[in-house]
Amino acid sequence: MNSNILVVDDEKEIRNLLEINLRNEGYNVFKESCGEDALDTLDREEIHLIVLDIMMPGIDGFEVCRRVREKYNIPILMLSAKAEDMDKIQGIITGADDYVCKPFNQLELIVRVKALLRRAYFLNTKMQISEDLIRIESMVIDKRKHKVTIEDREIDLTAREFEILYLLATNRGRVFSAEEIFAKVWKERYFQSNNTVMVHMSRLRDKIEHNMNGSKVIHTVWGVGYKIEK
Repeated sequence: MNSNILVVDDEKEIRNLLEINLRNEGYNVFKESCGEDALDTLDREEIHLIVLDIMMPGIDGFEVCRRVREKYNIPILMLSAKAEDMDKIQGIITGADDYVCKPFNQLELIVRVKALLRRAYFLNTKMQISEDLIRIESMVIDKRKHKVTIEDREIDLTAREFEILYLLATNRGRVFSAEEIFAKVWKERYFQSNNTVMVHMSRLRDKIEHNMNGSKVIHTVWGVGYKIEK
């Protein structure tokens, strides 16, 4: 089955350009010009990935991303005319999986779309292979269902947050540097100024500690990296 991709951008030319390129790769494309209509489409259609512009009238891309993450675990690739690091960080904080600046290279965008879909497929397939459960105090990580619960309450994690948690949980006691985590989860080259892992780790910790009454599961080894104790 071909993947369904939702393109959300208030610029008609960009929507049409993305549609042409994505359809040429065999994807089904849904197009919306504003955040409100995009959320309606998500409720009606089975969407496998979202290409989401940040600067739009009405609710912006950050808010759309936040609302999507409240209900869905769909890969999100954000587009922005801005290249500032703070925009990238805010996009990641609200739940985006990747970020491309306008004007973007069409080939690069297609490569990133394919990578996000491949990771999502890999995770979903991998979760079906084994029914193993990982238990850490009151938290249960269900590898097969790609789900984390704490005292039977499901915790809403993004795909990247789950991958980070699963990596640390299956290597208890081992310290992973930010470079190692980025290489294993993002499967891309790590740059020294890249604080993507730190931002994701902060969100992940907040979600876990909030639901475990402040109990710390992920520990920082200062100057080295992160680990979950044995």
